[in-house]
Parts: sequence; structure tokens; C-alpha cells
Amino acid sequence: MRLTRSEGEVGFENELAQIRGERDLYRALLDLGVTDQVETFLRQALSLIVDVAHARRGYLELHEERTGEPRWWIAHGCSGAEVEAIRSSFSRGVIAEALATGKTVATASALDDPRFRDLGSVRANRIEAVLCAPIGTVPPLGIIYLQDRLEPGPFSEADRQRAEMFARNLAALADRLMVRHRRAVEDDPTREFRSVLHVDGFIGRSVALAHVLRHLTLVAPLDVSVLITGPSGTGKTQLARLIHDNGPRAGNPFVELNCAALPETLIESELFGALPGAHSTAARRVEGKVAAAEAGTLFLDEIGELPLSAQSKLLQILHSKEYYPLGSPRPMRADIRIIAATNSDLKKSVADRTFREDLFYRLQVLPLRMPSLAERKEDIPELLRFFCARARERHQLPELRISLGATQTAEAAEWPGNLRELAHAVEAAAIRAASQGVLTIERSHLFPDLAPSAEALDGPLTFQQATREFQGQLLRRTLNETGWNVAEAASRLDLARSHIYNLIRAHGLERESR
Repeated sequence: MRLTRSEGEVGFENELAQIRGERDLYRALLDLGVTDQVETFLRQALSLIVDVAHARRGYLELHEERTGEPRWWIAHGCSGAEVEAIRSSFSRGVIAEALATGKTVATASALDDPRFRDLGSVRANRIEAVLCAPIGTVPPLGIIYLQDRLEPGPFSEADRQRAEMFARNLAALADRLMVRHRRAVEDDPTREFRSVLHVDGFIGRSVALAHVLRHLTLVAPLDVSVLITGPSGTGKTQLARLIHDNGPRAGNPFVELNCAALPETLIESELFGALPGAHSTAARRVEGKVAAAEAGTLFLDEIGELPLSAQSKLLQILHSKEYYPLGSPRPMRADIRIIAATNSDLKKSVADRTFREDLFYRLQVLPLRMPSLAERKEDIPELLRFFCARARERHQLPELRISLGATQTAEAAEWPGNLRELAHAVEAAAIRAASQGVLTIERSHLFPDLAPSAEALDGPLTFQQATREFQGQLLRRTLNETGWNVAEAASRLDLARSHIYNLIRAHGLERESR
């Protein structure tokens, strides 16, 4: 005996499946609401609606409120040429109509639709099903554009309803995110310097970084020597390259030499070159870094480790623009700019007679100092996102975001290794999170030793662990002594109240009930 379901039962199941689908879509939209980066938000939003509508290709753009021009856009399943076709040719068709009317544009086949069939891109790409929904009311904030379904046929009425519901809810999230982004840009003290410099990849918007960029605008255009100081791992090499890239020698060689990486017996040969037979390892002519940097920039990292004999030759280059390769009786001309960097106290080295005083003052024409990470803690959230994206790209990891708890803990932590230590910690955290199949980097991924076991506590603590333990104990004692008066605790510890709140969350402190 064969049982069959009634039409009513089938209809009820279809309706239930639709309700569940809409519920899941709402949940996904709520998850999107925690994203605080426009690019990440767009990528996740577009991926979500493409998946829900079973579309083959998708495109999403948001407009600048003041000009109405596209400000951000992202594509899914499209080649570069196809994106250009959507953004240019379709601006006279589907997208233009959706933006002008504020209504969804749908067609079963753009090839057969009299509104769009004469467009060259439609004929060239054989475009069939299209669904384009405006984001927000007139004037819309942007559009969601879906093209071609995974299964044959047009987008359904259910697809249209979901896309419109998605666009309505997306509008509020996008508007909030764009307002936040605009405020961040307007409050960015580095903005005026970024507008006149090529500093892509120089991450941060802190006052300390703005101070560096202000000096960079003065130093870069001048063909003078520069001495960069600052703790290890702060990004001195990157700053040296930025000086080169924004100076008169941009486009010519940028040559690096770490003065601490070579034995003293080879440093002069590596730096100035050598003729055959000049020393035991010079079987052939050796071109030095000075020659390799001709017409460009020579960057000498850890300049404090340069031997005195090499210091005198470097001083000669700065003074006369000439130098002698090892074993050469004739001088050679050197048309180079020298940028040096050190994390040591060169004034003390001068006093100890391990560094030439005249060379020190020759190099320090316009000194620059890279701040430690402790001096620019407000840059840590942006740096976390940058290093996370870099780790994802390097290791082909899935989409990852950093939790609020991990961010707050990173802001409260000490980073004696500065940017270098932070970058390595984030890379390791991204790998740990991906290996567990999760999409969020938590505190446990970024600080695996954050809560060591009782056995581990019996052993020696790392500097990081000891510092965090002291921070937590001091903060808890101060809060208890002030009756958990955050303002008073901040005053006692000479910290901002906002930082006290971050520390409380980072250390998981709670007021004891009486």
C-alpha cells in the first residue's frame, strides 16, 4: 500500500521550509552586525545573499552619501572584466534603473528583455537571469546585483522577497558602519599626511604615528641622510622604505644591509666591494651594497654594530661621495642616499668610543623615531585585522575575524617585541583557530598561555605571563581599595577610565559580592 501526502501537507512543509530559511537569514544578518570593517562586511554580506539565492555571480556596492558615487564594491564569482562590465555597461541599464526607481529589477533573461538586450555586455556575456535590489530607500545606499542561477531558470518570487528583505535589513547595518567609518576618517590625525604621501600598508591612526608621518613629509623630499631610532620590532625598515618611496630617488634601487648579520671580517667587502685577491675569500670582483644602491638608497640597519674601520669609510662617502673598494687604488663615486637605523643608544656608544662622533652627527641630520607599540595602543585593533588578513592570505586560511575579547586582551597586553611580536602572535592564532574549524580568533588562540595550568604556574613564568599576572593583581587590589570606583582607580593608576574598563574585561575581573 502506497501512502501519498496531501497537497495541504506538502504546502505546509514548503511554508515551514521558507520560514526556516528566513529565520536562518535573519540570524546571519545579526551575525553580520558585529562586523566593524566595511570590506569584511561587504564580502560576508554578498557571500550570504549569493548562497541564499543560489546565484552564480553577485555584485554589491555602497555609495558615498555626499556624492552618491560608488564608494565600496565587491564581486562574487566574477572575473575582473565581468566586474567592469557590471559597473560600466550596466550603469545604463539594470543598476541605473534600480537606483533611479528605488525598486527591485528582475528579468528572466536580459538577452530577451527589450530594456537590456541591446547592451553590448549583455550580448557579449550571454546574460540570462538577473535580480537587482536597491539597498535602503530613495536615494538608495547602494545595490545588490545577482546574475545567473546555479540551476536553469529565472530567480523565483521567493528569491526576490529574500533579496528585498536582505537589502532592507542590510541598509541599517551598512548605514551604521559607514557613519562609524566616516567618523574614524574624520578623527584620523594621520589623514592629512596620508593624502600627500604613498604610505599604503603603514597601519594605524594614532597620534604617535601621525607624529612620525609629519616628520616623514619633511624628510622624504630632501636628499639628506636620515637616522631612524626606536625599539626593536617597531617597523624601522618599513619607515626607511617609505622615505625612499616618497623621495627624489623613488624608482631607483633600495638596498638593505643588516650590519649585525655579518662577521666583522666580511662587512667592509659586503658594503664597499672588493677586487680579486683583496682578501682570502675574494676570488673574483665583489660588488658591494654601495655600488648596488647607485642612484638610489642604501639602508643600513643596526648601524651601531658597524666596525670602526667601516665607519670611517662610510663617513668618507657622506663627506666626499667617494669610497675605495677593498684592494682598489682608485676611488669610486657614490651617488646614494644613506638611511641608517638603530635600537641602541648611539650617544652612549659615542661616549664609549665604539661609534664615531663625527659620523653620528653626519647621520643625524633629520632624525626620526619609531614609537613602541605601548605608545600607540589605539592602533592595535587595526593592526590585528591587518596581520590576520595577511596570515589568511599567506596560508590560504578561511575567513577569520578577531573577537572583542581577544582584541581587548591584546590592547591590555605588553608587547616587548612590538609589531614583530604582534604579527607572529596573530599568525599563530589564525592557524590555531583555522585548525579547530572555527571562524573567530578568541583570546585562547592569541594567548594560549593566558590561563596556565596549576602545574605550569609552579614553573618559571615568561615575561608576558608575569607582566599580565602583575597587572591583574594590581588592578584588582586598586579596585577593591576604591570600592570599585573606576574613576578613582584610574586616577590612582594614572590611566584613562576607558583603559581601566578594557583591563577589567581583558583580565576577566568581577566585583566580589558581599
